[in-house]
Amino acid sequence: MRKTLSLGVVAGAVLALGFVAPASAATGNAQLSVLHGIPDTPVDVYVNGDLTLDDFQPGDLAGPLELPAGDYEVALTAPDAADASSPVLGPATVTLAAGGNYTAVAHLSATGDPTLTPYQNDVAPLGAGEGRLTVRHDAAAPAVDVLAGGAPVIEGLTNPGESTLTLPAGVISASVAAAGTTDPVIGPADVDVREGALTIVYAWGSLEDGNLALATQTIEGLHSNPSGVPSGSGGQLAARDAGAQSLVLAGGIALAAVAAFATTRVVRSSRSTR
Repeated sequence: MRKTLSLGVVAGAVLALGFVAPASAATGNAQLSVLHGIPDTPVDVYVNGDLTLDDFQPGDLAGPLELPAGDYEVALTAPDAADASSPVLGPATVTLAAGGNYTAVAHLSATGDPTLTPYQNDVAPLGAGEGRLTVRHDAAAPAVDVLAGGAPVIEGLTNPGESTLTLPAGVISASVAAAGTTDPVIGPADVDVREGALTIVYAWGSLEDGNLALATQTIEGLHSNPSGVPSGSGGQLAARDAGAQSLVLAGGIALAAVAAFATTRVVRSSRSTR
């Protein structure tokens, strides 16, 4: 059995195996991460026909890879496939813009079909003492509410939507419930919203199959100048009243491009709510 490629090997493969920008690519690089959110389905990931992620397991997050801006063709195959000629998902053409930061998520649609959603991560500078939290619904489940301290802070989020909050840095006890309810289907779990960082929480898996799970990605270095002030921890969001919470429910969101995934059906790529 092959081993999962390390990030360094992946990056090397990207550069050495011809994963290069087309002639029309814009000047500059983009950053790409890939999350595997399809339960019980290990895959291999090919980019421009080259094996880039080997034996990629559900729940794994790879990257970020720094890549030249441009278009790339991504295909997913069964593990140990000889090449990308018989993909189980894709190939899909994805576009990276110069300076962009992306996460491509292979996951289940609301109805349980494997699909790919490319997200663009909001890496705009944050104010001192602030962190950014993005929640993405990538699970085979109906609309959900995200609760903090038992109160909804994000309501009616549907697959493959996302919502972003800018918050004081700290630890939030968060859970996910069916929209309009407060009985958690995921969590509660502590989410560390770091000062000067984007914390992305993905809900993935299947409600019907009872394998819902959370995955977390953190992107550091979003401090504005001056960088950081002392900030508290421990349930600031929970302590905030519902009115104040609703005011911060306007967030950066995003869009964009990349990756692909597998099982037995080919799926579409789609996008998020704001």
